[in-house]
Amino acid sequence: MLLAELARTSREVAATSARSRKTALLAELFRGTAPAEAPVVITYLAGRLPQRRIGVGWSSLAEPVPPAGAPTLTVAQVDAALTELGAVHGAGAQAGRRELVERLLSRATAEEQEFLVRLIGGEVRQGALDAVAVDALAEAAGAPAAEVRRAVMLGGSLGAVAERLLADGPAALAGFRLTVGRPVLPMLAHTAKSVGEALDRLGPCVLDEKLDGIRIQVHRDGPVVRVFTRTLDEITARLPEVVAAALALPAERVVLDGELVALDPRGRPRPFQQTAGRVGSRLDVPGASGALPLTPVFFDLLALDGRDLLELPTAERHAELARLVPARLLVRRRVLAAGESAAAEEFAAAALARGQEGVVAKALDAPYTAGRRGTAWLKVKPVHTLDLVVLGAEWGHGRRAGRLSNLHLGAREPDGSFAMLGKTFKGLTDRLLDWQTERLRELAVEQPAWGVLVRPELVVEIAFDGVQRSSRYPAGVTLRFARVLRYRADKSAAEADTVAAVREFLPPEGNT
Repeated sequence: MLLAELARTSREVAATSARSRKTALLAELFRGTAPAEAPVVITYLAGRLPQRRIGVGWSSLAEPVPPAGAPTLTVAQVDAALTELGAVHGAGAQAGRRELVERLLSRATAEEQEFLVRLIGGEVRQGALDAVAVDALAEAAGAPAAEVRRAVMLGGSLGAVAERLLADGPAALAGFRLTVGRPVLPMLAHTAKSVGEALDRLGPCVLDEKLDGIRIQVHRDGPVVRVFTRTLDEITARLPEVVAAALALPAERVVLDGELVALDPRGRPRPFQQTAGRVGSRLDVPGASGALPLTPVFFDLLALDGRDLLELPTAERHAELARLVPARLLVRRRVLAAGESAAAEEFAAAALARGQEGVVAKALDAPYTAGRRGTAWLKVKPVHTLDLVVLGAEWGHGRRAGRLSNLHLGAREPDGSFAMLGKTFKGLTDRLLDWQTERLRELAVEQPAWGVLVRPELVVEIAFDGVQRSSRYPAGVTLRFARVLRYRADKSAAEADTVAAVREFLPPEGNT
C-alpha cells in the first residue's frame, strides 16, 4: 500500500466528526490493505509507531526537505526506515538519525511529509479510535462486529486480528480464545456524574472502591506467573511480590484482573507517582520489592483451572474470586439492591475517606467485555476545579488544524507572575476553539512556529482529577487529567487560583 493512501484517509477521517463516515473511510482503506500490512496500517492510524520510540525529536524534523513529485513510498518501506532509525545508537547517533529522516522525507510527497512528521512527532490525532477501526474492519471483511471485538479482546491486538481476518476471512475469528499466559484487553468503565446516577442506570449492582494504582492482569499456569499492564506490556520481573501472591493461590491455572498499589504503614494508598515510579524503575533484581513494597488488589477473575469465565455474569465471577483470593488481596466492595442510594453514598464516602480515588459501579448480570468502554461499569470520582490563566497555546492538528488548541495553563505566584502547571486540549468544542483562536492571537506577545505565547489575561475554569509533583514544570506540580470547562469572563487574572491553592490538592507529605 502506498503511504499516500494512508495519509489521505487519515486526513479525511480527521475532517469528519460523523462516526459512520469515519467507519466507511477506514473500511475502504482496509479493503485495499494486504494482510501483512494491516498491523502497521492500524498502528499508524492510531497515531503510534510499532517501534514505539525511535529517538527522533522535533529538532530532527524541523528542517524542510524538498518533497517528491509523485507518491511512490509504501507503508512497508516507511516501517523499514523507522526500524532502521530506531536501531541508531552511540557516537554520532543524532547526526545519523537526521540523515535517515531527511532521506525518508525526500521520498515523500508534501502530503506524505506532513503525515510522517506528525506521526513521528506523536501528533496524529485524527479520531481513528480503536472502536471505530474495529467496526470498519468488520465491515471490510464481512464479519460480525461483536465477534471481531471479542477476537481483539482475546488476541490483545487489533492489528493481529486484522491480519488473520483479512487473510482468512471471518472463519479466522474462531481461532482467538482465552489462553493463560496471553493477555487480553481489559474491560473499561464509562463515567457517571454521581453514585445516584450510576445506580439509576444500572439498577442492582456492586460498588467497588476505585484504586489509584496501576492496572494489572495476572496469569498463572502452574509454576509460571506472568504479569501484564493495561497496555499488555509484561512487567513480571519487576514484581516479585505479585508473583508470590499468585503462586500462593489454591489453583493451578488462573487469570486475574486487578490493581497494583503502594500502601503506607496505616494501609492507606500512597500517591500514584510512587507506585508508577516503582514499577517503572525496572527493579528486576532479587529483593527489589524492599525498595517500596507493592500490593496487588484483585477485583475480577477471567479464567480458573481450565474454565473461561468471561461470559459469566459479574456476580458469579465475583463469587468465584472471593473463594480463591484471600480477603486482604480483594477490593472492598458492596452489593446493592435497586434504590439503595443511601448505602451507596455511605460506601462511596468511606472509600474517599480511606484515600481511594472513588468507586466503580458494576452491573451484576454483565459479562466481561474488554477493550472498550461499555455501560456495565461506571466510575464515579469527585471532580475538582481551578481557575487558571492561559499563558500560551499550540496549533492543533487534524480537525483542529489552523486553530489554537493545546492550552498552556498557569497559576499565580506570590509576586504576581504565573507558573505553568501543564497543558490540555480536552473539553474544547469547535465553537470554543474558533473563539479562543481569535482571542489568543489578539493577546499574542510571541508567535513561535508551534503556536503563541500570550499576555496572561484569560481565565479558564479547569476540571482535574488530582495534583502530582513534577520536575517538568517550574512550580513543581502538575494536574492529572485536566480538561476545560469554560472561560471565566467574570474573573481577571489577578483573581485566578494561586500555586499555593494548587498545592493544597497534593497528598499529605507523609505519603510522598
